[in-house]
Amino acid sequence: MSDEIVLRLPRERPFFGVAHLVLGGLAVRLDLSFEQLEDVQVALAELLEQHENGDDITVSVTVEGGVLRASLGPFDETLATDLERDGGPVGLRRVLDTVVDSVEVTDRDGQPWVVLTKTMSR
Repeated sequence: MSDEIVLRLPRERPFFGVAHLVLGGLAVRLDLSFEQLEDVQVALAELLEQHENGDDITVSVTVEGGVLRASLGPFDETLATDLERDGGPVGLRRVLDTVVDSVEVTDRDGQPWVVLTKTMSR
């Protein structure tokens, strides 16, 4: 059985702190290191800042078998394109690849979602 937390937030900066607060609380519960929490927080921040279009954003976090999986979306099509290209030395893909183990773009109801995975070593 896995733990799951689902947040649906307005895509406005003042609400992004709620997602970070919840993720921080989960990290404490799971006894994650500061470095692991910081990595996931960086990935979350980078994605929340992408393509604000007024729609709500859903953040779903599951933990199972020592792996934290976060799904975020929906995004617009330009995010999928941005993640497919390298984007130079400090592009979105490079940042995400640096802080999480895997980044996957999936399709849900015709819209891109991003799934991040991070192994939680203790």
